[in-house]
Amino acid sequence: MKIAFSWSGGKDSTMALHELITKNSAVSTLLTTITGDYDRISIHGVRRSLLIEQAESIGLPLEEVLIYKESTDEDYGTKMKAKLSSLKINGISTVAYGDIFLESLREKRISLATSVGIDCIFPIWKRDTTELANTFIKLGYKAIITCIDSHVLGKEFVGREFDSYLLSDLPEKVDPCGENGEFHTFVYNGPIFKKKIRLSKGEVVLRENRFYYCDLIPDSIGEQAR
Repeated sequence: MKIAFSWSGGKDSTMALHELITKNSAVSTLLTTITGDYDRISIHGVRRSLLIEQAESIGLPLEEVLIYKESTDEDYGTKMKAKLSSLKINGISTVAYGDIFLESLREKRISLATSVGIDCIFPIWKRDTTELANTFIKLGYKAIITCIDSHVLGKEFVGREFDSYLLSDLPEKVDPCGENGEFHTFVYNGPIFKKKIRLSKGEVVLRENRFYYCDLIPDSIGEQAR
């Protein structure tokens, strides 16, 4: 069974991929959606160059699905089906996701994949999110909050390290893994990485009058600027 892993660059993706690698599953490629207008990972807002560094550090090839800020769900579905169909021709039989408990999202993913004859697996499905967040930290993974929903979290959370201090500071109604979209992360080091992704924190911007993003800048760009 050759697996394509749906990779966002964040902690839930990392934990699900960690689970598969630990079980010696045949993960053959990473699959990431890029928003072309910004050249960044969709939703997470992380530069594509950092995504490429992640893939190289993990040691897996990267497949990208390109969408745009005005793309509809239908546009996304069409492009993802085309990509999955191409992967199937090249021997991929299964796509894996890092979802934890959102049933509606899981159903959409299964429907899309099975429409082109590909199976779905969810390695961390229904895991307790408090346990999962703490395990991520205990394993030695390092991540930064790249985006927060200001309707549930203050601006001061964006750009923070995802660590035990952050978990203790989260409001009670916020899921420890941000599974309801409260926040998103970028993982820059840990057991599945061959080398640390070196970066610095840049500008914080507000988009859609709701979401705060912290720009993460690869060290190579910072060195050029200096």
